[in-house]
Amino acid sequence: MRSRFTGLCAAVLLACAVAAPAGHATSAGDVTLPGDTAPAAAAAPPADVVGYLRSLSGNRTVTGQHNREPNSQPSKWTAKVHDITGVYPGLWGGDFLFASDDVNNRQTMVNQARTEWNNGSLVTLTWHVCPPTRGSSCGWDPGAGIQDNLSDDQWNQLVTDGTALNTAWKRRLDEAVPYLRQLKDAGVPVLFRPVHEMNDGWSWWGGRSGANGSRKLYQITHDYLKNTQSLSNLVWVWNVKDLDAGGMASYYPGDAYVDVVSLDAWNSNFPSATYYQTLQSIAGSKPLALAEVGKVPSPAEVAGQPKWTYFMVWAEYLTDPAFNTGQGVKNTYYDPRFLRQGALGRRG
Repeated sequence: MRSRFTGLCAAVLLACAVAAPAGHATSAGDVTLPGDTAPAAAAAPPADVVGYLRSLSGNRTVTGQHNREPNSQPSKWTAKVHDITGVYPGLWGGDFLFASDDVNNRQTMVNQARTEWNNGSLVTLTWHVCPPTRGSSCGWDPGAGIQDNLSDDQWNQLVTDGTALNTAWKRRLDEAVPYLRQLKDAGVPVLFRPVHEMNDGWSWWGGRSGANGSRKLYQITHDYLKNTQSLSNLVWVWNVKDLDAGGMASYYPGDAYVDVVSLDAWNSNFPSATYYQTLQSIAGSKPLALAEVGKVPSPAEVAGQPKWTYFMVWAEYLTDPAFNTGQGVKNTYYDPRFLRQGALGRRG
């Protein structure tokens, strides 16, 4: 993050209704592009989402948009995409967040996730989570929450089963469980990206390499939510930032813990060939994704790195002229390589 903030079914993978997302009105300005479809609804288990992404690798890329604060307006930036292009992105991103108002509006955010899935978009969730040394809501700055610095002793307790901080972490995860279970019960798979940018030390959870470092917290999170809480609808997205290509592998938690391998491209507008090749070597046959970007990738850029199966633009960067122009956004969204809402569920 830059600032504060195979098998598919024979017919279709995703629920792709023609209705516009909640909070947006369909208008005469909506754009229908060649190949856009509205197939019948059908829920897909996580394995099918992974298989779907794998089927896109090298050929197609899903467009995506993140929606961060406020959780009371969880489609704010998706609506901006529509304002610019007349279409909606094929991936919607939400965040459980940390400030009290956003924590209190998590249900609104999760309701939007259901709507986006039913309208034909993939759903991805991030969590800027308060440390287990604090309450359920917190601040952003160092000494206030998200950017806290846990001591080595606190970290060791956190990743040791049965300690007070380890238990506190599982209770913190429990705060998201009812919402994730709602999505499971509704048949919504979630591309879940916990402990994101774990190779960067800006957050309390990041910047600790090695077996007992940040990847251990990811493993604990995975095992608790998948095994203890039986959240079988989660697609596990492992995520690093474009900092040190040579050091990324030391944060990898292992193939059993990862469904999608992803990169946040913030130190460059688009990943260098070195990062792309390094992520490929880590991923093997797993899908690759650009989990956060500021600039909408151009058709030419993705053609040169064709294994990116989706990208997600970070909230307000969509309309920041230092990163994007309206025409540049349209060029990508209108290119036949890129999949929008209403165009998913297709092969090739």
